Amino acid sequence: MTRLLYLDDSYTQTFEAAVAAVDAENNGLILDRTAFYPGGGGQPADSGSLSFESTLFPVKRARKIAGQIVHIFEDKFPPVPEGTSVTGQIDWEKRYQLMRTHTAMHVLCGVIFRDYGASVTGGDMEPLKGRMDFEFETMHKELVHAIEQAVNIEIRNNRQVRTRILPRDEAFQIPDLIRTKINLLPKSIQEVRVVEIVGLDLQADGGTHVNNTSEVGEIKVVNYKSKGKINKRIYVEISDAW
Repeated sequence: MTRLLYLDDSYTQTFEAAVAAVDAENNGLILDRTAFYPGGGGQPADSGSLSFESTLFPVKRARKIAGQIVHIFEDKFPPVPEGTSVTGQIDWEKRYQLMRTHTAMHVLCGVIFRDYGASVTGGDMEPLKGRMDFEFETMHKELVHAIEQAVNIEIRNNRQVRTRILPRDEAFQIPDLIRTKINLLPKSIQEVRVVEIVGLDLQADGGTHVNNTSEVGEIKVVNYKSKGKINKRIYVEISDAW
């Protein structure tokens, strides 16, 4: 299995690896280790490049296929023997913006769960913007403004973000670990990665995050909609300046 470098260090931008297999059908390579996030949990996949034999090949995206992370190339690439050494490079600007965004969504989730007890019913994100659905019966301008203020207070509190991997049985002893309305973790997963915003939020999560909420920037709620009787959607954007 490919060693997933991003689980231990989301800030890894470049890495050395060896080709484990060629996926000709998907025009990609499987490596023995990678820092490319393959997408999931609402976070888009990484893009970037792989270089070998003095040639750089743009990677359109990483994607999990049949349990393996495939680095899919933008253009056709020449056959590469297994064991070939390659250098990977993440599109860092995109990755770091997604790290900020993902942590922002956890802050939003943590504030709403703490203050209103509302579960998440869905979510999605792009670099520096996203949306999240919550189990609210009503939502109005004053409520949205209060949520926005509370979220930005927590970001300014410079809360540390920690990750750890726990055995499934131990992880599920943590109250409210799964914040989504439906538990999406398959029973086959025996180790659970936990992301903690210290003093605010603790969730099972496999994505990439910043180390401190101070890196996120200011959150602005730009819109909200009703998506059902007890399902309300909040749209946010993130800026660099306060």
